[in-house]
Amino acid sequence: MTNLLLAVIYLAFISLGLPDSLLGAAWPSMRPQMGVPLSWVGGISMIISGGTIVSALLSDRMTLCFGTGKLTAASVGLTAVALFGFSVAPNYWVLALIAIPYGLGAGGVDAALNNYVAIHYASRHMSWLHCMWGVGASVGPYIMGFALSNGQGWPWGYRYISIIQIVLTAIIVFSLPLWKNRNDVPAATSDQSEDKTPVDEVEAVSEVEAETKAESKAEAEPKPAKPLGVRGVLAIRGAKEILVMFFCYCAIETTSGLWASSYMVGHDGISKVTAASLASLFYLGITAGRALSGFMTMKFDDPTMIRIGQAVLGLGIIVMLIPLPGHVATVAGLIMIGLGCAPIYPCVIHSTPAYFGAERSQAIVGVQMACAYAGSMIMPPVFGLIAQHISIALYPWYLLVLLVLMVVMHELLRRKVSRQG
Repeated sequence: MTNLLLAVIYLAFISLGLPDSLLGAAWPSMRPQMGVPLSWVGGISMIISGGTIVSALLSDRMTLCFGTGKLTAASVGLTAVALFGFSVAPNYWVLALIAIPYGLGAGGVDAALNNYVAIHYASRHMSWLHCMWGVGASVGPYIMGFALSNGQGWPWGYRYISIIQIVLTAIIVFSLPLWKNRNDVPAATSDQSEDKTPVDEVEAVSEVEAETKAESKAEAEPKPAKPLGVRGVLAIRGAKEILVMFFCYCAIETTSGLWASSYMVGHDGISKVTAASLASLFYLGITAGRALSGFMTMKFDDPTMIRIGQAVLGLGIIVMLIPLPGHVATVAGLIMIGLGCAPIYPCVIHSTPAYFGAERSQAIVGVQMACAYAGSMIMPPVFGLIAQHISIALYPWYLLVLLVLMVVMHELLRRKVSRQG
């Protein structure tokens, strides 16, 4: 039954990625019909991001009330309705209104599923699940392209994805008896999974997890019946560090992907068409890297995987700064940055219950998701101002500053948690 539920969660992660790249793929076709400037897509994107932040912050309260399974089903269903709403929106302002439930649905399922997998499954599954998100994000534009190339128009691209989400909602509803409720799992044993064999547990449990287990056995108290809230999360030792770390990571990932083409055109003189194709190598690096990371987590614990990712990411940035002939440095650097990014996101989330306890992890993961969306929403435009008013050549240096801050936060987190243990 555990494996059956895991298959459902894998499908959910593919579905989670499907809509993420739709707006960018569809906007050139949507904009003329909406009669708005090209830049107005940023408004829709920000509304969606705002909705995801709100729902991520509410995920602790919602999972306590309804459970992860019901919240996931409701969130995917809400996203399906919003995607269908996009397909029938008569103008930009209706589109902006529908973007609110779109964001709320996406943020709810993201925070709830990530925490559930972090508690109940080994680290390799977290990496492979996020690899599946990459598959979904890659397939979405192809579905939109299919609708456009067959003369059906962009609305049908959204409808196809909406239909897929409706089917997934039905599957999740039927799987509800398989989901574990947060209140049914004692704090002392909630970090264990039926999916893990004794060998899996040895591989998946880090030094910090062992310390957390010792504390939970000593205390053996039931989990709190009320949500922590943002203030409660910030009061936890080490929480601020992991939140800043997550903010920096998502700022790096989004800035790298968004500005890669512009950097290649403005700094390396690569043609726009070629740059657009080469920029996809960054996402290919993330997807392939997460598939590889799943196997590596069988040998290395989460903190080690995070450090490996940071080292590869840093090496990629350094390669971009080396004046190699042609465009080798930029292309190789982008691929390495993608590979370096791959293990960080899933391993940070998977390590959260080990650092702070399963009973508090949903609240912290929810705020982590909010910080992730905030980093993705704020930091790429900040670099846009730097590129416009100073130079786009500062692209790798901008990424390097964020990386250094992320590394410092991670090491401070490790130090605080080890002292606490």
